[in-house]
Amino acid sequence: QVQLVESGGGLVQPGGSLRLSCAASGNIFLVEGMAWYRQAPGKQRELVAQIAPGGGTYYAHSVKGRFTISRDNAVTSVYLQMDSLEPEDTAVYYCNVHTVEAGTLRRLEVWGQGTLVTVSL
Repeated sequence: QVQLVESGGGLVQPGGSLRLSCAASGNIFLVEGMAWYRQAPGKQRELVAQIAPGGGTYYAHSVKGRFTISRDNAVTSVYLQMDSLEPEDTAVYYCNVHTVEAGTLRRLEVWGQGTLVTVSL
């Protein structure tokens, strides 16, 4: 059993910054890829950023240069630093983690509960 807890969302003005956090806990043997997705009202869910166990990253074109994904393997957490926020960034942001469950060694895909980011004057 693995759980993700997200935090850091809120209301911010255009040009502002937010830092999202996602902490994984539970029966974890190994954490593999970690990522952030977002879904705006009436839109498809999209991949925002992704980070591999060794630190390699991927960013959606729309956020490249503005967002930074990072991870702390010691505390099994992933972060998303969002700078120069735009109204188009308004969405519910979801943490996604691939993990290997201790004991069973099952590969699990786990989602956070979502945190709302609103960029508006």
